[in-house]
Amino acid sequence: MKPGWIVVENLVQDQLGHATFGLLSAQLALALVVAAVLDLGLTPFALQRVAAEPGFLAETFPTLLPLRGLLCLLVLPVLLGLGWLLHYRGADLGLLAVLGVVMVLTQYGQFLRGTLQAHQKFNTDAVLSVVEKFLLLGALLVLIPLGLTLPRYVGARLAAIVFTTALTYGLMTRFFGRIRYRWRWPVARTALRASLPFALMTLLYGVNERVDMVMLERLASRTEAGYYAGAYRWVDAVMMYAWTVLPLFFARFASVVRDAGAQRELLRFGQRVVTLPLLFIVAFVLFRGEVVFWQFKHSSPVEVARMTLCLKVLFVNVLVHGFFAIYSTLLTSTNHERAVGWLVAASIGLNIGLNLVFLPKFGAVAAAVDTLVCAAAVSVGYVVLVARRTGVGIPAQLLARLLLAFGLLCGVWFGLQYGLYLRWWVEAGLMAVVFGLVVLGTGLVQRKEIAQLLPGKRISN
Repeated sequence: MKPGWIVVENLVQDQLGHATFGLLSAQLALALVVAAVLDLGLTPFALQRVAAEPGFLAETFPTLLPLRGLLCLLVLPVLLGLGWLLHYRGADLGLLAVLGVVMVLTQYGQFLRGTLQAHQKFNTDAVLSVVEKFLLLGALLVLIPLGLTLPRYVGARLAAIVFTTALTYGLMTRFFGRIRYRWRWPVARTALRASLPFALMTLLYGVNERVDMVMLERLASRTEAGYYAGAYRWVDAVMMYAWTVLPLFFARFASVVRDAGAQRELLRFGQRVVTLPLLFIVAFVLFRGEVVFWQFKHSSPVEVARMTLCLKVLFVNVLVHGFFAIYSTLLTSTNHERAVGWLVAASIGLNIGLNLVFLPKFGAVAAAVDTLVCAAAVSVGYVVLVARRTGVGIPAQLLARLLLAFGLLCGVWFGLQYGLYLRWWVEAGLMAVVFGLVVLGTGLVQRKEIAQLLPGKRISN
């Protein structure tokens, strides 16, 4: 679904134009931040408690449902008030209101899906997670040939989320019965207090990811925001790999919290698992980044070049996360989440400060550079915390070999392009073979590790 959605979203941006899509992206980011913050951490709190306590659904959920509904009602006035302060007026403010409804329903749907996740109905949850995108994908494939406009796009998105939320509520009541609302203030107060740590983490990470888009559209231009959105969706797609893998290591780190030796081995293994695939992807973007914008038929070469430059800077940011995001996972899984929270908060402050200075003049490129600077700063913080507060230590030799592998990969790629004009897919195929040889040559992957993965080897053992 994700690759198909990226392709369709490229077509949407190409038809709507960079300025319109920039406005849309900025308002969606703003609506998402407000809706997520006003969740007050109740969604992850409810998921955790429903999974841990069998009686929580019957005893507390009758109060949580109306409480969550009341918080949903607060989103629109808060969002529109914030939009007014950011100088949205008229039709722009109306668009923000509709997008606010979309995000309210999205957040409420995720809250309801928590009951399914907690009861390990993962197949049903997986289907619900893609229903909205599937419906919207189908609607857009119909609308694009007819001529896509902003009202049609927003209308299709609203219809898809209304249907998905209704379906989610229906399935929840089918599995667990109709839950009668029963307001009890002591229960609500206890839940709000318990959910505050989750609310803080949502605030930190939600703001950190979305603030660039909003500030760019307001301080620079809608067109610059469109360029940034076109580049950032590829970053978001690639980082899905890291955000899928890292939670697995979170659980493993937490299971050996008192064994520094086991954590050290996990860190070395996890470092390779997270970093190695990203090395090749980042190198491809640095040398062939313009390929991903092949669908932008209505954009000038200058506009494509602008998006490509943003993409390359942002993918250096991906490289930094590929090296150091696992250190954050180690820290948060071993009771150092408060220190990580302060680091993230400091990076948000740094990012906002840099944006205020550089976005008005340099636009989307400045947003990408600011994001990279903040990622590098927070990564240094992760390394310092791991070195000082854990007994794990930093695998300096492994990091050096990973850097060497990336340097060799880029050096060979540069040499291949010098004087040769191969098709991008031929070039990428050759470099994939080269990367495999580099990984083996630098010892990042041992031949015996590959042999253990072979079916014949596994059977013989």
